[in-house]
This record gives sequence, C-alpha cells and structure tokens, in this order.
Amino acid sequence: MSYTNRYEAIRSELVFSYTILNRATMDLDSFRKYCLSFPHATEKLQWEEDLCFKVGGKIFAILRLGSVPPKVCFKCAPETFAELTERAGIVPAPYLGRYQWVLVEALDALPGHELEALIDASYRAVAAKARVGRLGPGGQAPRHRSRKLGQPRKRNKRSKRTGI
Repeated sequence: MSYTNRYEAIRSELVFSYTILNRATMDLDSFRKYCLSFPHATEKLQWEEDLCFKVGGKIFAILRLGSVPPKVCFKCAPETFAELTERAGIVPAPYLGRYQWVLVEALDALPGHELEALIDASYRAVAAKARVGRLGPGGQAPRHRSRKLGQPRKRNKRSKRTGI
C-alpha cells in the first residue's frame, strides 16, 4: 500500500470516527442511566407518562415516555436557552419556557455529548437551589425550622382553647 493510499485510509477512518462521536445520540436507557448517575438523583413517574429526574425533590430533567419519539425537557441558562430555541427540533417548554426550560422534541435533535453537557448544567443549577449538601433522609431537602429541636412551640393567645 502506498503512502497516499494509507494516508487516505487513516484519514477517512478518523473522519468517520469523529462523525460517529459527534453524531451519536442517546436512547432512553442511556439517558435514564446518565440522569441517575448524579449524586442524590432520583426518578419518579409523574403525570401518568412523564419520567421526572429529581434532586432534593426538585426536577432537573423530564423524559416524556408517552410521545413518539420520546421528548426531553430540562432547565438551562438564559443565554443557552436563546441559542437552543433557535435550533430545529428544540422549543421553549410548555408552561416552563419562562423559567428557561427547553423541550427537545426528539433525542436525536442533539448529539449525545452535547445533551449530556446540558443535562449536567441543569442538574447543577437545580441542585444549587435544592441545597443538595444539606439533604436529609430519603434525598429530600430539609424543611425550614424556626425553632431548635427540643424547644416547645410558641402559641398565640388566640390559639388557646376556651372552655365553652
């Protein structure tokens, strides 16, 4: 094999590999596994057909199982929201678009590595609000306590019962 033929063979193989890596899309199972790989991430089937991925009780991604092809919804930064909604197959999420959530109408609308990066950013944004570092049992965010443990509750004068 001559040098130019060998060069062309290697070059075409590299271009093919690069194309495969950049075009590789996620399927349902790989998307689910990726979302559950985050610390404290849980899944819950809500609204009959939506698989919601949560951290600290707050949703960071939604996978619509009832639609064909499956749709994905997630939160993103305002500048990313503007960029993504200009692409074909990506629209502001119904009811959530004003909060910078996007709806990807098919999993193949974005390359796998880009979708992973966007889900990662969504997880980080939601986890920061959910205060993941202070999660209690069951992965839920702790409730605000206005008093210390062991102290009696303060009662209003109106809350005392009168013996009528």
